[in-house]
Amino acid sequence: MVTDINIAGAPKKQLSINPKRFILWLFMVSIVMVFASLTSGFIVRQSEGNWLNYELPSQLLISTIILVLSSVSVQWAVSAAKKKELSKTRFGLSITLLLGTIFLISQVWVWSILVQEQVYFVGNPGGSFLYVLMGVHAFHLISGLIYLLIMLVRTFKEDKASKLQFQLGMSATYWHFLDGLWIYLYVFLIIYH
Repeated sequence: MVTDINIAGAPKKQLSINPKRFILWLFMVSIVMVFASLTSGFIVRQSEGNWLNYELPSQLLISTIILVLSSVSVQWAVSAAKKKELSKTRFGLSITLLLGTIFLISQVWVWSILVQEQVYFVGNPGGSFLYVLMGVHAFHLISGLIYLLIMLVRTFKEDKASKLQFQLGMSATYWHFLDGLWIYLYVFLIIYH
């Protein structure tokens, strides 16, 4: 008869995560909770009636495509850093910053179209929720742009891209998260607007 013998002193493999990465993941989970509560509130308030019906501007699709392209460019920057190609890393980060800025400008453009269609921030909860969802996402996107800008500046201070891989990976993770969050919001707005 064969039995499993467990040696009392045998070390167990411990799972570990970098504290900075853990904080980033906690931050992203808290953002998910914020947007889960906002979208839940949107659905509950919409079911109560007195809800402004409006068409979503087609420019939201354009801004979504821009943000998806920015995710591609940030991933390209990460790949370039792994290959120790500092100039390509800088270029990828610069393109990501440019596309992220264009996304923010396109959001302001969407807001101006909404105002022309008489969908305002105040007056009806239908418009208010739309502006809040877009505005809170834009706020987080600005924080992502600042993080990417810091990384770009660091590429000019470091002589090797390999020194930046961890921080660059974290900034890319956050950027991809913001991209995924926007896709969720865009699909949500299409379904529930």
